[in-house]
Amino acid sequence: MDRLIYTAVSGMNASMTRERVIASNMANAQTIGFRKEIIQATPMTLEGPQLEARAMTSTEVRGASMKEGSVTSTGNPLDVALDGDAMLAVQAYDGGEAYTRRGDLSVSVTGVIENGEGLPVLGDNGPVTVPPGSIVTIAPDGGVLVKDPATPQDPPVRLDRLKLVSTTGSQIEKDLAGQFRVRGGGVLPVDENARLTPEALEQSNVNASEVLVEMISAQRLFDMRTKLVDTAKQLDEGSARLMRIDS
Repeated sequence: MDRLIYTAVSGMNASMTRERVIASNMANAQTIGFRKEIIQATPMTLEGPQLEARAMTSTEVRGASMKEGSVTSTGNPLDVALDGDAMLAVQAYDGGEAYTRRGDLSVSVTGVIENGEGLPVLGDNGPVTVPPGSIVTIAPDGGVLVKDPATPQDPPVRLDRLKLVSTTGSQIEKDLAGQFRVRGGGVLPVDENARLTPEALEQSNVNASEVLVEMISAQRLFDMRTKLVDTAKQLDEGSARLMRIDS
């Protein structure tokens, strides 16, 4: 009975984690460049001097589906869609370097190029800054080209280059903020061959219909485990009644 309860409760916890991940995926089905999160369930046996009988389950987000999302042409000179496995380096909220596929860029009031989450985009020498009011375009190799609107006839000047990296052969994982980091720390080197598509955006790779089916399946599994706990309770109460000595 004790083992049954542990197994059922462990399964309920895993189901709740799965439902939270599915809900997050559903909420980000329209987020630019979002990568569907994947959870991993690992059996965990409690070790000790007694018999190792209670097998729990540890469930956590360990990665994401790197399947490419659809690319939509926008005509916005600051929008970029990363090609292949390329990712864009950004400065995370804690100041560290992180990576994203989100390419809806804009220029802040201070001239810093940011992505849609407000994270500064990194170049050859840190966050990329352009003169306020200048006309900014992005080249396929990540080059940042600026032009003075007062002299539109002059050719654009290459000011910096977005840091594009490749994830091939590297272990990365999603952090709690949704950006990718190198597992165990460190940064990825610049990939000179990485390319992007200007004036386009990559959509989320979440399939709304598939996620909805996953949510229904997860809810049914949670209900089954809830009934298992209730059954264990009834069996325990029945055993107690059998052992009771009527006065």
